[in-house]
Amino acid sequence: MMIGYMANNVLPLRAGELVRVYVVARRWGHGFWTALATVIVERVLDGLAVVLILSVLVFLIPVPRVFEWAAAVLLAADLGALGTLTTLALWPAPSRRLVEWMLRRWPPLQRRALRILETFAQGLEGIRTQAHLVPLLLWTVLIWILPALSAWAGLRAANLALPWVAGWTVLAFVSLGVSVPSAPGYVGVFHAAAAWALAIFDVSRSAAVGFAILFHATQVVPVTLIGWVFLLREHMSLGDAARARPAPGESAP
Repeated sequence: MMIGYMANNVLPLRAGELVRVYVVARRWGHGFWTALATVIVERVLDGLAVVLILSVLVFLIPVPRVFEWAAAVLLAADLGALGTLTTLALWPAPSRRLVEWMLRRWPPLQRRALRILETFAQGLEGIRTQAHLVPLLLWTVLIWILPALSAWAGLRAANLALPWVAGWTVLAFVSLGVSVPSAPGYVGVFHAAAAWALAIFDVSRSAAVGFAILFHATQVVPVTLIGWVFLLREHMSLGDAARARPAPGESAP
């Protein structure tokens, strides 16, 4: 994960997600599509968490209309993805028959699609196991509380005495902003979202931008350095991931 986050900080268009998939597939021997399924599940959970946070914030602060619409679009996309993942996880056989029927006129394409479907479904084993549900929810809550605390601590470090809800507002706005593929390290988008969040609390533009730069640095610099260390430990480079080829039986992304 740290390697993937590091790659997102130095490569455009959230390319780190594919780098992470490549590292997992190479390091632990799982197929590309199996590893990709776990990333998609994570992104769907992240999207639902952001929407939930914004839904609560609507009752506490005046959330700009553009963010409400963005949250609605994200929710619709997440629900569609969640429905698809649930179908594949709980009813793999009917899903396989549907693919067979849809591609019955193109046997080579059908065989390739079925191989992808089979390996992809293996990555959904975690959400298919009921015993994983409670730990999954608990860890999801924890990993969202920690960055909210980080945002609030950043506000204190910037001498902005704002309530704790301001940390959640910054986190929600930034998370929604960086969900769209953008420049390496989310430069610009990250800062604009953070400044927009603080405008709700009547923070001046210059102070908001100063906090955004500080908060962005605390999120990017340590992650990038730690990610490079782990990348070196894997005896690989970002160029290796960019030139990666699928393993036998796998299909290229």
